[in-house]
Amino acid sequence: GIPMPMKFSHGGALACALCALLMLPLQSMAASAGDQPAKAATTPDTTWVYPVIKDFGRVHPRPDAAVQPDPNADYKVIVDVVHGNKDRHEVLGSLQRLARIVNLMGYARVPPSQVHIVAVLEGEAAYAAASNAEYRKLFKTDNPNLPILHALKQAGVRLLVCGQAMAEMHLQDRDVGPDITVSLSALSDFVVYGQRGYSYLQL
Repeated sequence: GIPMPMKFSHGGALACALCALLMLPLQSMAASAGDQPAKAATTPDTTWVYPVIKDFGRVHPRPDAAVQPDPNADYKVIVDVVHGNKDRHEVLGSLQRLARIVNLMGYARVPPSQVHIVAVLEGEAAYAAASNAEYRKLFKTDNPNLPILHALKQAGVRLLVCGQAMAEMHLQDRDVGPDITVSLSALSDFVVYGQRGYSYLQL
């Protein structure tokens, strides 16, 4: 037969192995909880700049990073702003990212005359184009997106809202804020501007 010490040793090894396996998820969870680099972005030591749009689209300086915009190049992009917010009191995150594009180009010292951005609000994001009066009717609050839309237009971004999305949402031209132009459709906008050499980007 097998001597008793060997049985005890084998059982002990098996128990240790089971304990180690059971501990793995806990160790993994602990590591995940402790490894949160995104939280570092909220510390006072992190620097944020607003090279073009002063109140939106903050940029963290990284002069050492790879793939920087070329100040001598000419950039043309059509941005598909399609994602809305569940909280109608908050500025769309997609518009904040749009402002960040503008600020990134400014941070890279690309002259405004060489940055050509067209943004099309469609889908749920089309509600962001509503005037304050219409937005209040729909959501019982002022439209929080109007200040950033105005700042984007002031920075040279052409703002369009999809006429087909407006029809789906029963919005009239008179319901749109003053900084936004109604287009036939986001779909045709992408085709038209694509033929003009604009790169497509979805936010």
